Amino acid sequence: MEMRVLGRSGVRVSAYCLGAMMFGKWGNPDHDDCIAMMHASFDAGINFVDTADVYSAGESEEIVGKAVRGRRDDVVIATKFMGVMGDAPNMADGSRRWIVRACEDSLRRLGTDHIDLYQMHRPSLVADLDESLGALSDLVHQGKVRMIGHSTFPPDLIVEAQWTAERRGRERFVSEQPPYSILMRGIERFVLPACERYGIGVIPWSPLAGGWLTGRYRRDQPVDPESRLARGFGSAGARPLEDPVNQRRLDVVEALVPVAEAAGVPLTHLAHAFVLEHPAVTSAIIGPRTRAQLDDALAGAEVRLDADTLDAIDAVVPPGIDVSAVEPWTPPGLARRRRRRAS
Repeated sequence: MEMRVLGRSGVRVSAYCLGAMMFGKWGNPDHDDCIAMMHASFDAGINFVDTADVYSAGESEEIVGKAVRGRRDDVVIATKFMGVMGDAPNMADGSRRWIVRACEDSLRRLGTDHIDLYQMHRPSLVADLDESLGALSDLVHQGKVRMIGHSTFPPDLIVEAQWTAERRGRERFVSEQPPYSILMRGIERFVLPACERYGIGVIPWSPLAGGWLTGRYRRDQPVDPESRLARGFGSAGARPLEDPVNQRRLDVVEALVPVAEAAGVPLTHLAHAFVLEHPAVTSAIIGPRTRAQLDDALAGAEVRLDADTLDAIDAVVPPGIDVSAVEPWTPPGLARRRRRRAS
């Protein structure tokens, strides 16, 4: 497994990061099976694991904690905060009050005394960025967190965060975790260049576009009952297959199948390798729910795409274009009240 340096941190992580979102009731509730998959990943050379407190209400972190016992020093653990973790009004977001508690809760569930990479899951619309950075910096100074990162930040906030850290003497974010795939190339316009400019490592999530680039959804074929679309999970299940957005996705998939065939690789390998070809990307998150999905991803770990294949992909989805219409984060400027429209 290829190792790459995460931004300017000096920490070497595998080109595949094992995403644990599907470990727990959201995906695979069998803890033993999930742990076995994690061990298989470690044996294959993966040393980077990503989870979040909100995944299955903390269950994913608990599974990760069980799997790394006895191997903790060999694994770089990334987790995230921001999501709602209870009914109380302050059990979410980016306040110092919540960040400190969320970190302690994650440490307990993970069964460790430190988190290697602690990430803001989304930008905060209510907490000042310096407030969040101050709390995160204190956690680093206390040894509870080694590095800090953010996820799904727009380019203006990426720059603001770097400037805030410099001017206020805070720890700098070392990584960004954005959605990136052949279907979601919008971040190539400004997010990835901003990360390159500031030496920020990029850890894309959903390189398979929520399952659309697995080949499980094909035109005029029945939907696999085990797929995300059939289970109604996430953006894949947000719209019926007949919806115009999904019809456009199907058009792209049908156009990509011969590209993958010409390259001599399965569609899933094409999708993962495409993400890793961008020079700003450090590690692509694979998020298996089953052992078969994990084995397929691992089989493509060494796949690299030549210029002709990349050009063929560009002809299907041009650089900087998003085909998927389900946005992972809506800028506050697009809120109805900010557009002078009645709520």
